[in-house]
Amino acid sequence: MSEYTADEMMSVAAARALGEGMSCFVGIGLPSTAANLARRTHAPNLTLIYESGCLGAKPSRLPLSIGDGELADTADAVVSVPEVFNYWLQPGRIDVGFLGAAQLDKFGNINTTVIGSDYHDPKVRLPGAGGAPEIAASCKEVFVVLRQSKRTFVDKVDFVTSFGHGSGRGDRERLGLRGAGPTLVVTDLGLMRPDPETAELTLTELHPGIELDQVVEATGWTLKAAADLKTTPAPTERELTLLRELKKAGE
Repeated sequence: MSEYTADEMMSVAAARALGEGMSCFVGIGLPSTAANLARRTHAPNLTLIYESGCLGAKPSRLPLSIGDGELADTADAVVSVPEVFNYWLQPGRIDVGFLGAAQLDKFGNINTTVIGSDYHDPKVRLPGAGGAPEIAASCKEVFVVLRQSKRTFVDKVDFVTSFGHGSGRGDRERLGLRGAGPTLVVTDLGLMRPDPETAELTLTELHPGIELDQVVEATGWTLKAAADLKTTPAPTERELTLLRELKKAGE
């Protein structure tokens, strides 16, 4: 087995979670890498949807931004941004939305707005929401991909930019949100999923070579682990080869 980086493990794990025939709302970075890898491995009919209006994009390399011409050139259709949101996203027509975060709390709420308790005078002002709140609200499910540390995995986010599971199971239903919210969190240490009863994020898989104590130490709340805690299968030679070819094509 070849050596691989933590980011490669994240990309492969996220790619594996995408099923054949799904539709996926994709962002740039690790989510785009994972989605394009899935198309090249087990899910050739995965439909990639980018916020810029590119439906069914099939890029030959990793796009530099959602406005990369490669997406429009290879798409089945290019529509307006309002149509992407009003017709495809908000009515719940998209299976999976990928999101990142500056902060993520134990119920999957996401902060990409401010760090600090004072919105008007924050310690750090972040890029903001973009389309993330609507993705979190309306996709059938959401996958979150980010590197794990106590700085990013916090007990309570400083600002709720994108609603996860609120304060626990049932909050999404009470607010009338269409989608299931975050169902998977992929980090450089393992995989988390919401507990069926409480919706609190629970560690379900450790990546190869990672110990439970490492994940607990990198989490800002008292992390619970599943009774049947598993080990994520290491990337295969084929997955690594295709992933590296994909990255090299964009250099």
